[in-house]
Amino acid sequence: MKGIVFTEFLDLVEDKFGLEMVDKIISESKLESEGAYTAIGTYSFSEMLQLLTHLSKYTEIPIDNLLLVYGEHFFSVIENSYPGLLATYKDPIDMLSSIENHIHVEVQKIYPDAELPTFVVEEKSENSLIMVYKSSRAMHHFGLGLMNKTFEHFNSTATIQLEKIKEDGTQVRFIVAKN
Repeated sequence: MKGIVFTEFLDLVEDKFGLEMVDKIISESKLESEGAYTAIGTYSFSEMLQLLTHLSKYTEIPIDNLLLVYGEHFFSVIENSYPGLLATYKDPIDMLSSIENHIHVEVQKIYPDAELPTFVVEEKSENSLIMVYKSSRAMHHFGLGLMNKTFEHFNSTATIQLEKIKEDGTQVRFIVAKN
């Protein structure tokens, strides 16, 4: 998992819960990196899972809710770092439907060893989108947070439903209806 995902996560934890919480979740975890991350480094997903698990334990916030907030936070990173990418789209449905064939292609150019989830578009219309998320990491709520902010970016709203295809969350159908 790319380091920027870790550095931004710890920044968010510090902003929302304080530096003491960052120290607490790092010290409670058995991290090969010892909690020292660089944006361009690559780290084991198990480290993120440990950090999330400990944060959930201490804040009593479910991991899915933490991932949702983190996805919403991470959208601002994309917005600030890659404004040109977002500017190529005029509509949130078009942007979301191009995750696999455009956005992830661009991410791979910047981070060639990034392990990205797969998004398969099953159905698309002007005001709706059905796509399937596939990832062994089961971070679909992170994706939901990014989707929420995508609609906000385009001054639009949507109803987004999650339908677990696999109970462990490694395959989830997103049913998006633009309001």
